[in-house]
Amino acid sequence: MPTKPEQNQNPSNSPKLQKFLAESGLCSRRKGEEWITQGIVSVNGQTAELGMRVNPNKDVVKVGNKRVQANRVNSVTFMLNKPKGFTCSNEDEHAERLIFELLEKKHAKLRLFCAGRLDLESEGLVILTNDGTLSHRLTHPSHEVRKRYQVELNRKLEKDDFHTLLNGLEVEGEFLKLDEIRGKGGSPVGSLKMEVIMGHGKKREIRRAFLMLKYRVKKLRRYSVGRLFLDGLPIGNYRELQKKEIDLLLSR
Repeated sequence: MPTKPEQNQNPSNSPKLQKFLAESGLCSRRKGEEWITQGIVSVNGQTAELGMRVNPNKDVVKVGNKRVQANRVNSVTFMLNKPKGFTCSNEDEHAERLIFELLEKKHAKLRLFCAGRLDLESEGLVILTNDGTLSHRLTHPSHEVRKRYQVELNRKLEKDDFHTLLNGLEVEGEFLKLDEIRGKGGSPVGSLKMEVIMGHGKKREIRRAFLMLKYRVKKLRRYSVGRLFLDGLPIGNYRELQKKEIDLLLSR
């Protein structure tokens, strides 16, 4: 008979299943949670449940019919300057071009995923990694990793709307809020171009918040994550990050 996973509460010996999947290099922690919810992950022959812990040395974890091995790849992290028109996904049947098509063949074979996506029409800094723990720290709201964006609007920002964006507004049942909005001379009121700083990030949050107030975002470019900046990396290019640069990603 299949055995139940050990419920050892020591996180180092028995990590949560979604964390184990991420650390295996197979997916991000968020994607692992989706797989578990969808019922395609099993532990010792039994359908897995979200939040359960596993012993990597004893439990048999499978996604579909394929067994997941613990720590089977060396971690690698790239920074990429994303152009418009590319979808931040490993696979999407509706997408014309995927961001991973920009990688050389030797890197395209790695099991990488985006640690924080940009939408199709946005450009700028994207982190690609197979380190599930790093991805979680960069994307989970509780870690509040600050990301900086250059934003250009189709009309000048009004004072009342500036305060509304900072206080937050409800859009389609979801509360959206921009943490900081800065202009070149201090206040962005009366400007078309501005800097937006976010310590969190819901899907298309910046665009949706401005659109609710009748603004169209003409340009959106992310130029830093934490204290790591794009600097002179040409658009469409990428490079591997060193440990000290990865540390900058998590710095405030």
